[in-house]
Amino acid sequence: MKTKLTAFSLAFLILSGMLLAGCSAPPQGSAEWYFSQAYKQATRGEYISAIENYTLAIAEEPNLAKLYVNRAAAYASLQKYEEVISDCTRALEIDPNLSLAYINRGFAYNSTAQYNLAIRDSNKAIELGQNKPEAYVNRAYALLQLGDAAAAIGDCNEAIELNPVMPQAFYHRAFAYKVLGKNAEAIADFNKFISLSKDDGLIEVANQQIAQLASDNK
Repeated sequence: MKTKLTAFSLAFLILSGMLLAGCSAPPQGSAEWYFSQAYKQATRGEYISAIENYTLAIAEEPNLAKLYVNRAAAYASLQKYEEVISDCTRALEIDPNLSLAYINRGFAYNSTAQYNLAIRDSNKAIELGQNKPEAYVNRAYALLQLGDAAAAIGDCNEAIELNPVMPQAFYHRAFAYKVLGKNAEAIADFNKFISLSKDDGLIEVANQQIAQLASDNK
């Protein structure tokens, strides 16, 4: 039986600047220059412009997997999940060991309710051994949707061990505790999420869940 969450909080990643060759300022019009522009735009939330510049960078250097991963993250911010899947798949054709591509594609699979594929990609990211808590969070969400709350809690614990201030891990663990009837633990995790998160929409959801759980305990 699947667990329907009121809202979800998943995790995807971008690769930071200075990824391409050379330490000096890149020449205008080069792949490095387009990448730099796109990265700055993405960090400002200018995702459409970032996608345009990542696309120009790809035109210059079509075999750099990291460009596709970052463009996928920009697409994810715009909820264009088919494009995320396509870009991550292309990145993995170039570099089959790029864990961020598995994480971002897993995010997109979760967002399109393809939970078994999300688990598969999360497993691969974890197998690569780069200690990415996002992989555990994404797998936890998929497991919870497929009805395995206990396994979801285990994955959230792993994510929290790697990153003790990762809000998504507490958010999903709270829902998993709720499914198992562990209301006190769920309330504690929702409160921890609220203390860490900057997402007003999900904070509102967490507050609603706390109120409901507190009422159930009366």
